[in-house]
Parts: sequence; structure tokens; C-alpha cells
Amino acid sequence: MSPALSLARLWAVVLKEFIQMRRDRLTFAMMIGIPLIQLTLFGFAINADPKGLPLALRLGEETSLTRSLHAALVQTGYFRLSAVTASEREAERLLATGEAQFVLDVPAGFSRRVWRGESPALLVEADATDPSATGNALAALAQLPATALREDLKGPLARPGAPPPFELRIHRRYNPEGISQYNIVPGLMGVILTMTMIMMTALAVTREHERGTMENLLAMPTRPLEVMLGKILPYILIGYTQVAVILLAARYTFAVPMLGSLPLLLAAILVFILANLSVGIMFSALARNQTQAMQMSFFFFLPSILLSGFMFPFRGMPAWAQIIGEVLPLTHFLRIVRGILLKGNGFADIWGHTWPLLLFLLAVLLIGMTRYRQTLD
Repeated sequence: MSPALSLARLWAVVLKEFIQMRRDRLTFAMMIGIPLIQLTLFGFAINADPKGLPLALRLGEETSLTRSLHAALVQTGYFRLSAVTASEREAERLLATGEAQFVLDVPAGFSRRVWRGESPALLVEADATDPSATGNALAALAQLPATALREDLKGPLARPGAPPPFELRIHRRYNPEGISQYNIVPGLMGVILTMTMIMMTALAVTREHERGTMENLLAMPTRPLEVMLGKILPYILIGYTQVAVILLAARYTFAVPMLGSLPLLLAAILVFILANLSVGIMFSALARNQTQAMQMSFFFFLPSILLSGFMFPFRGMPAWAQIIGEVLPLTHFLRIVRGILLKGNGFADIWGHTWPLLLFLLAVLLIGMTRYRQTLD
């Protein structure tokens, strides 16, 4: 009678599993790769205290005091000069498109009023759609009136205990109360669409292979593009159903402002849905089974949620992480949906983030069509 537990039989089963893991190289790579990616992203890329935020100066004059003011802002580490303009419309555009996160308005006659001791007011407009991205920078601004012009002032203005030479007024744009739901709920639309669209379609072709129904598709006079579109189109309706639920919840449960054009938002959502569906189809064409398709989906979703600016401030990441983030569709969609809903952006404002989505969609479709197998071999 054989023993209840045989070390020889146990070792045979363990050895068989190691051999199976060696054959499934993708799964083995995921087991090693995903922890390394998490360590890299959380250890090096994630930073909740972003520095070097883009600042635009709207100068009504340029004097030694305005230059000292600019130098003091840069010295804090939270700001970097991204644009100088004298136009109010241009400053508004920079904030709306996200090219500048802060605009400092220095009016004409500022220096003269400082020397007269009149304590003129400076206006700082901040893009506060993401409160966590601007909170520390705004706190650093509070120290500016007492320190920015300390080396320039002379006479009574430089006496200890003298009042600050100017007043700083901060205007938090687009989310003045700093309500986190205004930033998170629109972003959730992109996260949910990314997760569901890719995961559902990633299983589409691999499921056909595993069930043996791919033979029926291959016997039909269909081209690769026709099969891919046939797999994608049904999920567009599912995606818009999810969007409708999220928008209704955003409006009536979380009171998220909806300032922009709803048709423009729906058109941008269509591009984003197609981009994610094409990724899922590409994964299903590359994978040999549903397990590999799910692994690829997770491998794509993890950097998307961490490097897109949804969970952590995008500008707080190092340059290499921002480069990776700019490739991801979710990064651009978050800027589009927040811009339309919270800022009232129009087509011209979101085009800079729409064309990367279109380019990504085209590239992934080409890869998917190239890799699509027309035989079962």
C-alpha cells in the first residue's frame, strides 16, 4: 500500500510545474516584471509634492523688481517659467490648455507703487482642477510678499517690521473650493473605460481560439480589418453605457460642474474608447490563451493608472516617467475630460490632446492587423 504522501510523487508534480512555467515564458516574465515595475514606479516615479510647475508671467512692465519677483518664484523650487505674455487672452489660453498651471499678473505701474509704499496687489491665477498638484506650491506663495523683494528695498521700506511691499491675491480657477471629487470623478471615467474596454476585448479572439470557433471566422470571406472592427463595434455601446452612468452620477450625486459641450465630450470619448478597444484586440491577437491576454491587459493598465496623473500629480514625476505617460491614452483623455467639464474647453483647446489619441489608435490598429493570424497554426 502506497503512503498517503510520497516525496517522489510530490517532487514529480513540483518539477512538472516548473517545466510548465518555463514553457509559458510570458507568464514567467509577468511574475518577475510586474514587481519590478511596481518597485520602479512607486520608488522613483511617484511624487506627491510636484516641483517645477509651469508658470506664465503676464507683465505690464519689466523692471528690476519684476525680475527679482521672478527669481524668488523660481528659487522656491515649485515654479519654472514657461511663458511671458502681455495678453490677458493668451494667459487665459495657457491656463485652459494646461500649458501653464499658474499665471502671475504684474500690472503696469507695479514698481512705482511699491516705491511709494502703496502695497500694490499681484494676482496669481492657479489651475486648481487637481488640488493635490497645487497645494504645496500655493503654500510657498504665501511667503513671497515678505521675502521676494528683500534685497531690493531701501529706506523705510526695508525697516524691520515694515509691512510687506505688495499684496498677493490667489485665485483658484476651475475648482476654487478644492473639492477632490471634481478631479477624481471625471478621471474615473477614463480609468473604468481603460480597464473594461481592454480586458473585455483582450479575451475576444483568444476565446474564439480556445473554443474552436475561430475556424468559422477563418472560413468566412472576412479580412483582418473587418474581423477587428466586428469585434470592436459591439463594445462601443457598452462603453457609452458606462459613460452615461458615470456622467449621471457625476452630475446628480457629486455635483461635478459640466461647463463644456456634451457633444464634444462624447466625440472625444469615442476616440478614447476606440483606442482602448484596439489595444485589447491587439493583445488578443498576440496572446495564445485567455490567461496571457489578461496578463497583457494588467501589464498595460498598471502604468496607465500610475503614470497618467489620475492617482498622483503628473508633473511631480521625473522626466522619463512623464515621457512614458505621454504615450498612454489615459493621460491625454484625463486632460480632455477635465478640461471640457471643469474648464469649458472647446475643440481648439483639446486638439493638442486629441491628435495623440488618434495617432495611438492608428499605430495599434496597424500592429493588430499585422499580427492577426489568418490560420490556426
